[in-house]
Amino acid sequence: MINSLQDTITLNNGVEMPGFGLGVFQVENDTTAEIVKNAIGVGYRSIDTAAIYGNEAGVGEGIKQALASTGLKREDLFITSKVWNTGLSYAETVAAYEESLQKLGLDYLDLYLIHWPGKNKYAESWRALEDLYKEGKIKAIGVCNFNISHLQDLLKTARVTPVINQVEFHPRLQQLALRSFCQEHNIQLEAWAPLMQGGLLEDQTIAKIAEKYGKSNAQVILRWDVQNGVITIPKSVRKERMIQNADIFDFSLTDEEIQVINAMNLDKRVGPDPAEFDFVM
Repeated sequence: MINSLQDTITLNNGVEMPGFGLGVFQVENDTTAEIVKNAIGVGYRSIDTAAIYGNEAGVGEGIKQALASTGLKREDLFITSKVWNTGLSYAETVAAYEESLQKLGLDYLDLYLIHWPGKNKYAESWRALEDLYKEGKIKAIGVCNFNISHLQDLLKTARVTPVINQVEFHPRLQQLALRSFCQEHNIQLEAWAPLMQGGLLEDQTIAKIAEKYGKSNAQVILRWDVQNGVITIPKSVRKERMIQNADIFDFSLTDEEIQVINAMNLDKRVGPDPAEFDFVM
Protein backbone atom coordinates (compact mmCIF):
# COMPACT_ATOMS: atom_id res chain seq x y z
CA MET A 1 0.00 0.00 0.00
CA ILE A 2 1.32 3.43 -0.89
CA ASN A 3 1.99 5.97 1.87
CA SER A 4 2.65 9.16 -0.10
CA LEU A 5 1.86 10.84 -3.39
CA GLN A 6 5.18 9.71 -4.88
CA ASP A 7 5.02 6.11 -3.66
CA THR A 8 4.90 3.50 -6.39
CA ILE A 9 3.39 0.10 -7.08
CA THR A 10 5.49 -2.51 -8.86
CA LEU A 11 3.81 -3.76 -12.03
CA ASN A 12 4.18 -7.33 -13.28
CA ASN A 13 7.13 -6.41 -15.52
CA GLY A 14 9.03 -4.70 -12.70
CA VAL A 15 8.18 -1.12 -13.72
CA GLU A 16 7.36 1.20 -10.82
CA MET A 17 4.13 3.19 -11.29
CA PRO A 18 2.88 5.89 -8.89
CA GLY A 19 -0.15 4.62 -7.02
CA PHE A 20 -1.93 7.97 -7.29
CA GLY A 21 -2.07 10.30 -10.28
CA LEU A 22 -4.00 12.88 -12.25
CA GLY A 23 -6.51 12.12 -15.01
CA VAL A 24 -7.30 14.74 -17.66
CA PHE A 25 -10.48 13.32 -19.22
CA GLN A 26 -12.76 16.13 -20.49
CA VAL A 27 -10.11 18.80 -19.90
CA GLU A 28 -9.85 21.30 -22.78
CA ASN A 29 -6.51 21.25 -24.56
CA ASP A 30 -5.93 24.99 -24.10
CA THR A 31 -6.20 24.71 -20.30
CA THR A 32 -4.43 21.38 -19.91
CA ALA A 33 -0.86 22.73 -19.84
CA GLU A 34 -1.44 24.85 -16.74
CA ILE A 35 -3.32 22.04 -15.00
CA VAL A 36 -0.56 19.51 -15.66
CA LYS A 37 2.15 21.97 -14.65
CA ASN A 38 0.30 22.69 -11.39
CA ALA A 39 -0.19 18.98 -10.68
CA ILE A 40 3.49 18.19 -11.11
CA GLY A 41 4.37 21.27 -9.08
CA VAL A 42 2.35 20.06 -6.07
CA GLY A 43 3.82 16.57 -6.21
CA TYR A 44 1.94 14.48 -8.78
CA ARG A 45 4.20 12.29 -10.87
CA SER A 46 1.64 10.29 -12.89
CA ILE A 47 -0.45 11.91 -15.65
CA ASP A 48 -3.08 9.94 -17.57
CA THR A 49 -4.33 11.10 -20.97
CA ALA A 50 -5.60 9.50 -24.20
CA ALA A 51 -5.72 10.24 -27.91
CA ILE A 52 -9.49 10.67 -27.84
CA TYR A 53 -9.25 13.32 -25.08
CA GLY A 54 -7.77 15.72 -27.60
CA ASN A 55 -5.39 17.23 -25.04
CA GLU A 56 -2.12 15.36 -25.50
CA ALA A 57 -0.45 18.50 -26.83
CA GLY A 58 -1.54 20.39 -23.72
CA VAL A 59 -0.25 17.59 -21.50
CA GLY A 60 3.08 17.73 -23.31
CA GLU A 61 3.35 21.48 -22.90
CA GLY A 62 2.50 21.17 -19.21
CA ILE A 63 5.20 18.54 -18.76
CA LYS A 64 7.73 20.77 -20.54
CA GLN A 65 6.88 23.76 -18.34
CA ALA A 66 6.90 21.69 -15.16
CA LEU A 67 10.28 20.14 -15.88
CA ALA A 68 11.71 23.61 -16.51
CA SER A 69 10.26 25.08 -13.30
CA THR A 70 10.84 22.18 -10.90
CA GLY A 71 14.19 20.79 -12.01
CA LEU A 72 12.65 17.33 -12.34
CA LYS A 73 13.72 15.03 -15.17
CA ARG A 74 11.51 13.20 -17.66
CA GLU A 75 12.27 9.90 -15.94
CA ASP A 76 10.78 11.28 -12.71
CA LEU A 77 7.35 11.28 -14.37
CA PHE A 78 5.01 8.48 -15.43
CA ILE A 79 2.97 9.33 -18.53
CA THR A 80 0.10 7.22 -19.85
CA SER A 81 -1.85 7.48 -23.10
CA LYS A 82 -4.25 5.25 -25.00
CA VAL A 83 -5.06 4.14 -28.55
CA TRP A 84 -8.65 4.77 -29.68
CA ASN A 85 -11.08 2.28 -31.20
CA THR A 86 -11.17 3.61 -34.74
CA GLY A 87 -7.60 2.47 -35.42
CA LEU A 88 -6.90 -0.92 -33.90
CA SER A 89 -5.13 -2.63 -36.80
CA TYR A 90 -1.42 -3.29 -36.32
CA ALA A 91 -0.30 -0.43 -38.56
CA GLU A 92 -2.91 1.99 -37.21
CA THR A 93 -1.85 1.27 -33.63
CA VAL A 94 1.81 1.93 -34.38
CA ALA A 95 0.85 5.15 -36.18
CA ALA A 96 -1.37 6.22 -33.28
CA TYR A 97 1.47 5.65 -30.83
CA GLU A 98 3.85 7.75 -32.90
CA GLU A 99 1.24 10.51 -33.19
CA SER A 100 0.69 10.54 -29.43
CA LEU A 101 4.44 10.79 -28.84
CA GLN A 102 4.67 13.68 -31.30
CA LYS A 103 1.80 15.58 -29.66
CA LEU A 104 3.20 14.95 -26.18
CA GLY A 105 6.70 15.94 -27.28
CA LEU A 106 8.17 12.85 -25.64
CA ASP A 107 10.64 10.16 -26.67
CA TYR A 108 8.73 7.34 -24.99
CA LEU A 109 5.63 6.57 -22.94
CA ASP A 110 5.69 4.87 -19.58
CA LEU A 111 2.37 3.16 -20.22
CA TYR A 112 0.28 2.73 -23.37
CA LEU A 113 -3.19 1.21 -23.22
CA ILE A 114 -5.89 -0.09 -25.53
CA HIS A 115 -8.73 2.25 -24.57
CA TRP A 116 -11.73 -0.06 -25.12
CA PRO A 117 -12.04 -3.68 -26.28
CA GLY A 118 -14.75 -2.83 -28.81
CA LYS A 119 -16.12 -5.87 -30.60
CA ASN A 120 -13.01 -7.99 -30.15
CA LYS A 121 -10.86 -5.76 -32.37
CA TYR A 122 -7.94 -5.69 -30.00
CA ALA A 123 -5.84 -8.72 -31.07
CA GLU A 124 -3.85 -6.90 -33.77
CA SER A 125 -3.53 -3.80 -31.65
CA TRP A 126 -2.14 -5.82 -28.75
CA ARG A 127 0.44 -7.43 -31.04
CA ALA A 128 1.55 -3.94 -32.07
CA LEU A 129 1.82 -2.87 -28.43
CA GLU A 130 3.86 -5.98 -27.66
CA ASP A 131 6.31 -5.18 -30.46
CA LEU A 132 6.62 -1.53 -29.42
CA TYR A 133 7.27 -2.72 -25.87
CA LYS A 134 9.87 -5.30 -26.95
CA GLU A 135 11.58 -2.58 -29.01
CA GLY A 136 11.89 -0.46 -25.87
CA LYS A 137 9.57 2.30 -27.10
CA ILE A 138 7.11 1.82 -24.21
CA LYS A 139 7.98 0.94 -20.61
CA ALA A 140 4.75 -0.99 -20.03
CA ILE A 141 1.54 -1.93 -21.88
CA GLY A 142 -1.98 -2.62 -20.72
CA VAL A 143 -5.69 -2.31 -21.38
CA CYS A 144 -8.73 -0.31 -20.33
CA ASN A 145 -12.29 -1.44 -19.77
CA PHE A 146 -11.63 -5.11 -20.39
CA ASN A 147 -14.10 -7.52 -18.82
CA ILE A 148 -13.03 -11.01 -17.77
CA SER A 149 -14.06 -12.46 -21.13
CA HIS A 150 -11.90 -9.92 -22.97
CA LEU A 151 -8.90 -10.67 -20.77
CA GLN A 152 -9.36 -14.42 -21.14
CA ASP A 153 -9.43 -14.05 -24.90
CA LEU A 154 -6.39 -11.77 -24.95
CA LEU A 155 -4.33 -14.00 -22.68
CA LYS A 156 -4.80 -16.99 -25.00
CA THR A 157 -2.38 -15.47 -27.52
CA ALA A 158 -0.60 -12.69 -25.63
CA ARG A 159 3.18 -12.82 -25.52
CA VAL A 160 3.14 -10.09 -22.87
CA THR A 161 0.63 -10.03 -20.00
CA PRO A 162 -1.02 -6.62 -19.56
CA VAL A 163 0.36 -4.76 -16.55
CA ILE A 164 -2.83 -2.73 -16.03
CA ASN A 165 -6.56 -2.96 -16.52
CA GLN A 166 -7.97 0.54 -16.11
CA VAL A 167 -11.71 0.34 -15.43
CA GLU A 168 -14.60 2.22 -13.89
CA PHE A 169 -14.27 1.58 -10.17
CA HIS A 170 -15.93 3.25 -7.18
CA PRO A 171 -17.98 2.19 -4.13
CA ARG A 172 -21.10 1.62 -6.27
CA LEU A 173 -19.18 -0.45 -8.86
CA GLN A 174 -16.55 -2.57 -7.16
CA GLN A 175 -15.90 -5.07 -9.96
CA LEU A 176 -15.40 -7.93 -7.50
CA ALA A 177 -15.08 -10.81 -9.99
CA LEU A 178 -12.87 -8.74 -12.29
CA ARG A 179 -10.63 -7.68 -9.40
CA SER A 180 -10.22 -11.30 -8.38
CA PHE A 181 -9.35 -12.34 -11.94
CA CYS A 182 -6.80 -9.54 -12.29
CA GLN A 183 -5.19 -10.42 -8.97
CA GLU A 184 -4.97 -14.06 -10.04
CA HIS A 185 -3.12 -13.03 -13.23
CA ASN A 186 -1.01 -10.28 -11.59
CA ILE A 187 -2.73 -7.51 -13.56
CA GLN A 188 -2.94 -4.28 -11.59
CA LEU A 189 -6.38 -2.65 -11.36
CA GLU A 190 -6.58 1.09 -11.95
CA ALA A 191 -9.69 3.18 -11.28
CA TRP A 192 -11.28 5.75 -13.54
CA ALA A 193 -14.29 7.72 -12.24
CA PRO A 194 -13.22 6.84 -8.66
CA LEU A 195 -15.65 9.44 -7.32
CA MET A 196 -18.48 8.19 -9.56
CA GLN A 197 -18.17 11.44 -11.54
CA GLY A 198 -19.20 13.35 -8.42
CA GLY A 199 -22.11 11.05 -7.64
CA LEU A 200 -20.80 10.13 -4.19
CA LEU A 201 -19.63 13.51 -2.96
CA GLU A 202 -22.79 14.00 -0.87
CA ASP A 203 -23.37 10.37 0.08
CA GLN A 204 -24.34 10.22 3.75
CA THR A 205 -22.79 6.81 4.48
CA ILE A 206 -19.40 8.10 3.40
CA ALA A 207 -20.05 11.50 5.02
CA LYS A 208 -20.34 9.87 8.45
CA ILE A 209 -16.90 8.34 8.04
CA ALA A 210 -15.49 11.57 6.62
CA GLU A 211 -16.73 13.58 9.61
CA LYS A 212 -14.80 11.34 12.01
CA TYR A 213 -11.49 12.13 10.30
CA GLY A 214 -12.18 15.74 9.35
CA LYS A 215 -11.98 14.75 5.69
CA SER A 216 -14.19 15.12 2.64
CA ASN A 217 -16.18 12.35 1.00
CA ALA A 218 -13.71 12.43 -1.89
CA GLN A 219 -10.75 11.93 0.43
CA VAL A 220 -12.42 8.95 2.14
CA ILE A 221 -13.21 7.30 -1.20
CA LEU A 222 -9.69 7.85 -2.53
CA ARG A 223 -8.27 6.48 0.73
CA TRP A 224 -10.51 3.42 0.27
CA ASP A 225 -8.96 2.95 -3.18
CA VAL A 226 -5.46 3.15 -1.74
CA GLN A 227 -6.20 0.64 1.02
CA ASN A 228 -7.66 -1.71 -1.59
CA GLY A 229 -4.42 -1.53 -3.58
CA VAL A 230 -6.16 0.08 -6.56
CA ILE A 231 -4.25 2.75 -8.49
CA THR A 232 -6.43 5.83 -8.87
CA ILE A 233 -6.32 8.91 -11.11
CA PRO A 234 -8.97 11.46 -10.04
CA LYS A 235 -9.48 14.42 -12.36
CA SER A 236 -9.14 17.92 -11.01
CA VAL A 237 -8.68 21.22 -12.80
CA ARG A 238 -8.11 23.31 -9.66
CA LYS A 239 -4.77 23.32 -7.86
CA GLU A 240 -6.36 23.40 -4.41
CA ARG A 241 -8.52 20.38 -5.26
CA MET A 242 -5.47 18.47 -6.49
CA ILE A 243 -3.86 19.11 -3.10
CA GLN A 244 -7.01 18.06 -1.26
CA ASN A 245 -7.37 14.87 -3.29
CA ALA A 246 -3.82 13.87 -2.38
CA ASP A 247 -4.23 14.71 1.31
CA ILE A 248 -5.17 11.14 2.19
CA PHE A 249 -1.99 9.77 3.71
CA ASP A 250 -2.45 11.02 7.28
CA PHE A 251 -5.29 8.68 8.22
CA SER A 252 -6.37 5.07 7.71
CA LEU A 253 -9.83 3.57 7.45
CA THR A 254 -10.56 0.83 9.94
CA ASP A 255 -11.50 -2.67 8.78
CA GLU A 256 -15.07 -1.93 9.86
CA GLU A 257 -15.17 1.28 7.80
CA ILE A 258 -13.76 -0.56 4.80
CA GLN A 259 -16.56 -3.09 5.15
CA VAL A 260 -19.19 -0.33 5.39
CA ILE A 261 -18.00 1.10 2.08
CA ASN A 262 -17.69 -2.38 0.56
CA ALA A 263 -21.37 -2.93 1.39
CA MET A 264 -22.31 0.01 -0.86
CA ASN A 265 -21.67 -1.97 -4.04
CA LEU A 266 -24.61 -2.00 -6.47
CA ASP A 267 -22.73 -2.90 -9.67
CA LYS A 268 -23.92 0.49 -10.90
CA ARG A 269 -22.09 2.18 -13.77
CA VAL A 270 -21.95 5.84 -14.69
CA GLY A 271 -20.00 5.03 -17.85
CA PRO A 272 -20.70 2.61 -20.70
CA ASP A 273 -20.64 -1.16 -20.28
CA PRO A 274 -17.69 -2.59 -22.24
CA ALA A 275 -19.76 -5.67 -23.10
CA GLU A 276 -22.38 -3.66 -24.95
CA PHE A 277 -20.66 -0.85 -26.83
CA ASP A 278 -18.34 -0.74 -29.81
CA PHE A 279 -17.35 2.95 -29.52
CA VAL A 280 -16.60 3.43 -33.20
CA MET A 281 -16.62 7.15 -33.99
